[in-house]
Amino acid sequence: MTYDGKANSVALMIARLRALQWRAKIRAIALRPVVRGNEPVQIVFCAFLGAAVGVVIDLVHEAVLFLHRICFDLPAGSFLSTGIGIPPWRIVIMPVLGGLLLGLFRHLTQRRLAHDIVDPIEANALLGGRMSLRDSVRLAWTTVISNGSGASLGMEAGYTQLGAGIFSAIGQFFRLRRTDLRVFVTAGAGAAIAAAFNAPLAGAFYGFELVLGGYTIRALAPVSVACVCATLVARSLNHTAALFTVPDTSSLLPLSYYLFAAMGIVAAGIGILTMRCVTWTETALRASHVPSWLRPAIGGLAVTVIALAFPQVLGSGHGAVQFHFDRQLPWLMVAAFLLAKILASAVSIGSGFRGGLFSSSLLLGAVFGAVFVELAALAVPAVAAERSAFMLAGMGAVAASIIGAPMTMVFLTLEATGDFMMSVGVFLAVVIASTITRLTFGYSFATWRFHQRGLTIRGAQDVGWIAELTVGRLMRSDPLTVPDNTPLQALRKQFPPGSTKWLFAVDRTGSYVGRIDVAEAHNADIDDAMPSLVAGDLAEAPHQFLVPGDNVRLALQRFEETQSETLPVLLSASKRMPVGYLTEAYSLKRYTQELERIRASETGSDLGQLSPR
Repeated sequence: MTYDGKANSVALMIARLRALQWRAKIRAIALRPVVRGNEPVQIVFCAFLGAAVGVVIDLVHEAVLFLHRICFDLPAGSFLSTGIGIPPWRIVIMPVLGGLLLGLFRHLTQRRLAHDIVDPIEANALLGGRMSLRDSVRLAWTTVISNGSGASLGMEAGYTQLGAGIFSAIGQFFRLRRTDLRVFVTAGAGAAIAAAFNAPLAGAFYGFELVLGGYTIRALAPVSVACVCATLVARSLNHTAALFTVPDTSSLLPLSYYLFAAMGIVAAGIGILTMRCVTWTETALRASHVPSWLRPAIGGLAVTVIALAFPQVLGSGHGAVQFHFDRQLPWLMVAAFLLAKILASAVSIGSGFRGGLFSSSLLLGAVFGAVFVELAALAVPAVAAERSAFMLAGMGAVAASIIGAPMTMVFLTLEATGDFMMSVGVFLAVVIASTITRLTFGYSFATWRFHQRGLTIRGAQDVGWIAELTVGRLMRSDPLTVPDNTPLQALRKQFPPGSTKWLFAVDRTGSYVGRIDVAEAHNADIDDAMPSLVAGDLAEAPHQFLVPGDNVRLALQRFEETQSETLPVLLSASKRMPVGYLTEAYSLKRYTQELERIRASETGSDLGQLSPR
């Protein structure tokens, strides 16, 4: 074949491929109305996407294990957090190198990608489920660097970001309604946890408790199907039967349940201390004025110092959990390791490594349970035989305190052990720990991080519609304005009684100087002074106003504070030109309508036609 013939063949092949791509796009676009308004079709999509997430999570997991083998010279099948057989020189070098690589990567990309990455909880709370898949991949990549270099964190943040990002991207492509897109994000995050921990029930309730902010019948099928499919695919790929193997816990003393309750109290303190330590680390590094790109390397150096004494602080902690189930060490040594792990995890996150505290909190809880049962056995020797049960209860309680998902931890224990009575004991410790944390600290780790960033998010409940329901959308844009130097007699003639209730006075530059009650302008008590009065003399409350960007909740709060029925809307606080006005009655009506619509949609009512597009 001649050169021209080959070129023509290549060009024809490229043209055919482009034609196939366009046909696929056209078919997908044609499917949008079908997917957007059809719940069974969405459930089927969640099944296929859940399976895809299972594949992605397994690939990322294998990539992290590969990095551990390369960076720390681990034999195949072993975990970094067991701390066994790791050459000390690798412990000295790898966390620092990983921190330096992470810092440089973020420094090089921060100018081009300066915005914060939106995680699933924030997306569902503020953005109606809208996430960036590109940002999700970027966060997962930095999480792989962090965990692969030995940072004392888990991969859960990367897993859930990828799962939710994939589901959100598909949902946005099909232009799903706000409520449906939030369910898709929930299904993606839940599927990622289910695949990572081989626990579909725990994955589903992780989604309900943390990512959706509640359980709804409408979300049950898509979230559950995604979690089951992700788990089945992950099992078929990595052939794991359980997250960890737990010795028999079938027999428990009645006294043990009282001890589980006591564990819940202490576990709440451990969880709060861990979250506080993260903030203390960040504050200390900011106060040191160390460049932000160098902070992960400093954090890596601190992790190195801790790991030289306690190698098990490296990594997420999966291997260390099994290690402590299999071996019983002196309680003083285990207690020292507990403090070391808290410090290493806090330093890792506080210095800028990416990752989650899910796995770390499981390890913290397991070793806390091991210490607790050893001390309890000094008074009640019989409980020493229930060491595994106390470790499971501690695991669930500390994780519930930090992560803020109590039922997730109960189901994770149930799926790991298959022991219902053990799960009852875990449930008791979990409820007490999560309740104390909520009442005293008020945050889970995710919402505490939002609080530190200035976001007033207490959970994934959808409050984004409030931000979208702004004064600019609700106001009337025909305010009646008068110059402040208008004589009162002329004002009375122009605006007779009953013509309008409020006027808005402006100065020569058009800036707002106050509102005028038309009824007061026609008050007979001021007839004698009328020749000397102008509109500006009757203007009141110049500092009581709204701006277009205020949301409806802030507007209602302003009405209550000022005891006003009507407020002017100014262009901005600095540019005080009136652009409209808003009444309290209309604001309250629209707020109530939206609130009822949201509540109805969350209970499964078919109000899709009223959903914001």
